[in-house]
Amino acid sequence: MADRDRHTFQLEVVTPQRLIISEEAEELVAPGKEGYFGVWPGHTPFMTTLKIGELSYKRRGEERFLAVSWGYAEVRPNKAIILVETAERAEEIDVARAEQARARAEERLRRWGDETIDFVRAQAALERALTRVAVAARGR
Repeated sequence: MADRDRHTFQLEVVTPQRLIISEEAEELVAPGKEGYFGVWPGHTPFMTTLKIGELSYKRRGEERFLAVSWGYAEVRPNKAIILVETAERAEEIDVARAEQARARAEERLRRWGDETIDFVRAQAALERALTRVAVAARGR
């Protein structure tokens, strides 16, 4: 086994539309349904559900960030597969659009009691927008 192989694992991030990442990583931090979790080479295998949040990983010592939404993670000793509804790299995020989405979601949430507003969807939209803005800022 090459020295590199003991210090990295294969990371794949996949959405229904495309493969976002397929590269070697030194560590991964992902937004599990029960809280953030970390993965390192040789990790104990497990599967879990994911929530909206910030996914970060290190490649060659450089930390990289993605905004992800609901999905699943399968972790094996030499590979982590992240299957999510959406994923965006920091550099792909349109910050102005994310800020507009944040403002719209906050406005909907202010209208508590309005039966025409789906508050669960508005809360999820706010979480996605805030995550996208945060990830975009980290990637700069």
